[in-house]
Amino acid sequence: MKRSLRRTVLSAIAVLPALGLFIGYSAAASASVPATAKAASVNKEAEAKAAAVAFVKTLKVGFHSKTHPLVRHDSSQVKALTQVTSTNWSGYADTGSGFSSVSATWKEPTPSCSGRSTALAAFWVGIDGYSSDSVEQDGTLIECYDRTAYQYTWWEMYPTNDVQVVGETAAAGDAITASVVRSGTSYKLTVTDATHTADSFSTTQTCSASSCVDSSAEWIAEAPTGSSGVEPLTDFGTWTASNAAVTEGSTSGSISSFTDDEITMIDNSGATKALPGALNGAGTGFSVTWKKAN
Repeated sequence: MKRSLRRTVLSAIAVLPALGLFIGYSAAASASVPATAKAASVNKEAEAKAAAVAFVKTLKVGFHSKTHPLVRHDSSQVKALTQVTSTNWSGYADTGSGFSSVSATWKEPTPSCSGRSTALAAFWVGIDGYSSDSVEQDGTLIECYDRTAYQYTWWEMYPTNDVQVVGETAAAGDAITASVVRSGTSYKLTVTDATHTADSFSTTQTCSASSCVDSSAEWIAEAPTGSSGVEPLTDFGTWTASNAAVTEGSTSGSISSFTDDEITMIDNSGATKALPGALNGAGTGFSVTWKKAN
């Protein structure tokens, strides 16, 4: 009886190492499944973001040619202000000559991307473009790509180059300051993201006086233009530009210090896509409200 019991115990002990190996293998195998799935998910997200960035770099922001006519109509409600419409711009533009600086601050809007695979909205300040064929500009951009929101900081010397993406970690609520400052034929383009500082940048570009005529300054929310035309406008809710400043010649002031136009974005049927509000009392701020994508 004792020998039989001993043989049974020894048999059980002999099985334990193999059982341990089996349990260890099973645990390792089950642990590798979520790790592999996680890696695949990360790779998929990285690929999607790379594709989104690549698409943005093909866009033209500031494109405002004669194919997007401005239809002027006088407004008796806002003193000394001309109201115009555009198929891809909304905001304000000052016109004149010899503009040398433009700036503003804003809080990056919160986009809604759930209902559309691709849509875009750019927010920028710039010199030229409203009444000329070039734009020296910088700001932020929201891209809805495959129903995911991506937000960037960028600059562009249109038409010399397409959008130059700098920061890829901008996010809703970020505190943004953007400016363009000219000295002769040099343009210093600066965007500061005080929330995600890695998105901040400053670059100096050159443009000849014959190409960049400095005839306007702008504060704009835009539906960028792609290879097939104006892209759908991201639902950004409301964009509010503040602390707007501009210098024309030797005079510095606010938007309302100079000849200013209020620009409403419309579709090809005349329906409003993005509506600017009136300037504040100091002429240094306004809001643009999204209405429709197309």
